[in-house]
Amino acid sequence: MLPMSASVPIGEFSRLTHLSVKMLRHYHEIGLLEPYEIDPATSYRRYGIDQVPTALLIARLRHLDMPLPEISTVVRAESDASRNAIIAEHLRRMEAELSRTREIVGSLRRLLSQPTIGYEFGRRDQPAERVAAIIDRVTRDDIGAWCEEAYGRLYGSLAAAGMQPAGPGAATYDNSFFTDDVGEVMAYLPITGPAPAGLTELTLTGGRFAVTEHRGSFADIDRTYAALGSYVAEHERLAPGPVREIYLTGPGDVPDPADFLTRLCWPIAA
Repeated sequence: MLPMSASVPIGEFSRLTHLSVKMLRHYHEIGLLEPYEIDPATSYRRYGIDQVPTALLIARLRHLDMPLPEISTVVRAESDASRNAIIAEHLRRMEAELSRTREIVGSLRRLLSQPTIGYEFGRRDQPAERVAAIIDRVTRDDIGAWCEEAYGRLYGSLAAAGMQPAGPGAATYDNSFFTDDVGEVMAYLPITGPAPAGLTELTLTGGRFAVTEHRGSFADIDRTYAALGSYVAEHERLAPGPVREIYLTGPGDVPDPADFLTRLCWPIAA
C-alpha cells in the first residue's frame, strides 16, 4: 500500500466529505470506498485525505441517482475518457427521463384543463398493401426507444436501396400489448418493390376500420384511444385484428410534438 500524506478517523472523514459514517461503512462493505487502514485491535477505520476527491465524486454521482455498480465502474475507470463516457451516458438517460416527465406533466395539465375533446370519427376501407416491416415483441416501457430504432432502420434501409416509401410509416399493435404490457408490434413502411435485405416483406391484410386523428405528443394518445374505442363500442361491431397507428407526421416532419398527427385505425366489421 502506498504511503498517505495524512489519514483521519472515519468521523473526521465524514465531516470532510459530508458522507455519513453509516454511508461510509456501507461503501466499505460493498468495496466502493475502502478505508486506508483498519486498526486490528479496535476495528476503527481511517481514511487518507487523498481519498476525499473520490468520496466527493461518489456523493455527486449518488445525487444524480447513478446506481452503485455504475459508480464503482466510474471510480475504477482506467482513463478519464472511459470515466467521462459512463457519466455522459448516465446524464443522457437522466435528460431523457426529464423530458419524459415534462411531457407527462404537460399531458396531466391538459387532461385537467380540457377534460373533453371533440373528435371526428369515420370509417375507412384500407386495401391490402405490400410493406417492409420490422416485427418484435415489445414492452410498453420500451416502445418509444424501440420505435425510434425500428423506423431508423426502415427509412435507412430504403434510402440505402435507393427506394422511397409508398406511404407514411405505420405500426400495428396486438391486443396483448395493451392487456399484458408486452406484445407483438410491427413497424412498417408501404413499398412498391422488393423489400431491402434485412427487412421483412409481407402483404398486410386490408379491412374496414373506424378512424380518428390524434394531434399532439404520444403522451396524450391514450385519450384518443379511449374516445375511438368508446365510439366503436357504441356504434360499430368489432372485428378481429390489431389496432393500427399511421404516422401522418412525426419528428422527421415537424419539430414540435404538439403538431404530430397520427391516424388511429380500429378494426370493425364490414
